[in-house]
Amino acid sequence: MVKLGRTIKLRLYPDTEQSAEFLEMSREYRRLANIVSQWIFDHAFQLSWLKINYQLYQTLRKESQLNSQMVQSVFRTVAARYKTVQKQMKQHPYRCKNEDNKWIQIPRDLTWLVKPIRFRRPQADLVRQRNYSFVDKLSHVSITTLGQRTKMNFTDKGFENYLHGDWKLGTAKLVHSRGKWFLHIGITKEVSDFNSKDNPQIVGIDRGLRFLATTFDSEGKTLFFDGQKVLRKRRKFLKVRRQLQSKNTTSAKRKLQQLAQRENRWMTDVNHRLAKTLVTAYGSHTLFVLEDLTNVTFNTDDLPKPLRNSHRSWSFFQLESFLTYKAQAIQSAVVKVNPAFTSQRCPKCGLVEKTNRHHDTHEYWCAQCRYRCNDDRLGAMNIEMLGQDWLNGVKHPKIKKLTTAG
Repeated sequence: MVKLGRTIKLRLYPDTEQSAEFLEMSREYRRLANIVSQWIFDHAFQLSWLKINYQLYQTLRKESQLNSQMVQSVFRTVAARYKTVQKQMKQHPYRCKNEDNKWIQIPRDLTWLVKPIRFRRPQADLVRQRNYSFVDKLSHVSITTLGQRTKMNFTDKGFENYLHGDWKLGTAKLVHSRGKWFLHIGITKEVSDFNSKDNPQIVGIDRGLRFLATTFDSEGKTLFFDGQKVLRKRRKFLKVRRQLQSKNTTSAKRKLQQLAQRENRWMTDVNHRLAKTLVTAYGSHTLFVLEDLTNVTFNTDDLPKPLRNSHRSWSFFQLESFLTYKAQAIQSAVVKVNPAFTSQRCPKCGLVEKTNRHHDTHEYWCAQCRYRCNDDRLGAMNIEMLGQDWLNGVKHPKIKKLTTAG
């Protein structure tokens, strides 16, 4: 069994008095979070909830109106934030040159922080039943505030099936955004795991921008997901961004920030819809095979000059993440393989030759056996082949470079 995780977002409709209570409670929660953050920073980054609770619980309970459960929720929230930052710092070591003028990587940890993490936005994490619950046959939600329990209407558009299905509701986060109140609830469910011995369908996926995805399955069928609309949209974003940057005014900088947020939301929506389309097209018991694009630099010669940075800024990892959790929900799986030579290997004779790929015509033409193919489709074919190897027990499948027929 594998545990799936989701976050559902409910829009709340508090009246004026309830909204004021929410704001007061979330500001108090933020205040305590900053106190706890300062304590962690001053005490060698002790992240044990038990130690934090032992040192601070009695003091904070005496000076705060937050109830016992929410004070302990503050401890967990702050510790979790530090653990997230700790993980991010490990993933991104510090790069510098040594005495021999060579680039080296120095591991980082929380001791690199020069000041404690600050909680700036009003917020509150609520434990189910103790701090929030659904009442009146799921028509209202009841939430704890500083003074009392209060209930209100909500809308769950797009998330109805999660509330009425077999999902288990967990801790919720009360969020205030643009004058509106939302409740973000973490939910989990256990489903059957992917079974590699169940003769799954294998789908190789080549990612890019000319085609967002090109797939090749074990039945020899190919699907192309056109990316031209995405390129045109990115050109528009780039044009507006340059216009705002040239002005260099306070209002222009504010609009640049709004533009970046809008582009990120659009990018997320594109990747969500593409991932959903893929799992719908191939269904359950499918092994989706992707290239491991960590630290990979793309060839951008076939892209317009203004968009040659798109491969670096487009979130390929986000698509991978969305596809992974959507596949798990239908007993499918995602595996990553080595990307070396996937666009250079002839699937017919096995020859690996860089010059066989012609970027100007988007074609692969093997000089040895005369096999011809679309270059994106060829990449998907080789990725699917590596998926076959993984299914056959090869832990780290990789294409070996052959300069003559194999």
